[in-house]
Amino acid sequence: MLDKDRIKKAEDNVKSYLEEGLLKKTNSTKQVEDILLTNGKESLKVAEEIHQRNISDLWVIVSSYYAMYYYANAVLLKLGYKVGEKIVHQVTSDALIIFVRKKLKESLLEEYEEIKDEALKIAGAKSDSIIESFEFEKNKRGFIQYKTVETEKHSKAITSLQRAKEFTKEMEKLLID
Repeated sequence: MLDKDRIKKAEDNVKSYLEEGLLKKTNSTKQVEDILLTNGKESLKVAEEIHQRNISDLWVIVSSYYAMYYYANAVLLKLGYKVGEKIVHQVTSDALIIFVRKKLKESLLEEYEEIKDEALKIAGAKSDSIIESFEFEKNKRGFIQYKTVETEKHSKAITSLQRAKEFTKEMEKLLID
């Protein structure tokens, strides 16, 4: 679950990113959205293929993360925000918290409408979890890529692939017009 400090940090960061041009307001272009979605789908497909063939746990994790990254940026673009060219992964992570978290919560609430009272708690926790999974994978990718031995990578690869599947599924719902 995202804690208040992390949310506050993201708010502060996003303000700075907007001021510094690391995140820009923009008009969404369908062509760029489609490219990002194509890249996201391809990354997820590659992660699944690598996993099924047991080729490389590292690349299951990296490809799973990039599937999430591309989908996240497609949603941000649809909402009118384009990530710049510096610290793109952190900017994307913080922008997800600020601009996508609430929309994701609302989307999940629609799915849980029959159990309205519990739905608010469930949707809030799940939306935080989905957004937080991006940050977990961002951090894990860097750690795994440079600091982890092979024997530790397999279980982390499976978790990465599962997170990427759930994340991309929920982001696709936000991209529907």
